Amino acid sequence: MKKLSFFFIALFVFVLLLPANVLACACCADSGDYSIQTSKPGSAELEILNNIKFDKVSELFMGGEIKGMQGKGEYPDRIINYSEFKVINTFAAKTWKFNFNPYDDDELTGTLTLPMPLQMLNFKVDIHDGKMGGGGGPLLYKEWRFKGTVQSGKGFFQAGIIKPTTYFLVLQGRGNNCDNAEDFTNWILEVNGKQANYRFFGKLSSGTP
Repeated sequence: MKKLSFFFIALFVFVLLLPANVLACACCADSGDYSIQTSKPGSAELEILNNIKFDKVSELFMGGEIKGMQGKGEYPDRIINYSEFKVINTFAAKTWKFNFNPYDDDELTGTLTLPMPLQMLNFKVDIHDGKMGGGGGPLLYKEWRFKGTVQSGKGFFQAGIIKPTTYFLVLQGRGNNCDNAEDFTNWILEVNGKQANYRFFGKLSSGTP
């Protein structure tokens, strides 16, 4: 009888531990993993987006044509002489709002309002660099990509926002098959239209390198 009782106790403990083990394995990546899928952001993705925080420093990509950023005053084109910007980002009601301000020039400010698109692209891949995830398996490179239409531009962005002007926002990071806000460490924002062409990039302070 004692042996039988011990067996049932052991079986009960095993059943209790099983869901945690299954969950852990579901997050583990396998060597050679690659996935790219488009889907509607759900409650899990929205929660992660609400927890992602942008660093207060961003840079303007200087490797191509810059168009659609114009300041007011005597030298309207002086905005493109700056490569480093202070940035404040908020995400609320499924909308990003970016406020940019170049260092050493408080008179120049620009705001972009970007509604989240109905679809997002989730990309994950094993890049074979030998780095391993905490739960086992390779540490994947991952991106969340959002492509939508700019709702409005103010300040030095205003003159360049002529409908339809589009944006491409990419959140980059590393992790396993389960996504968390801490996975994403960098961002890229590109704006393109008839009168707009520029790209900003920076780090995510909520991410864990």
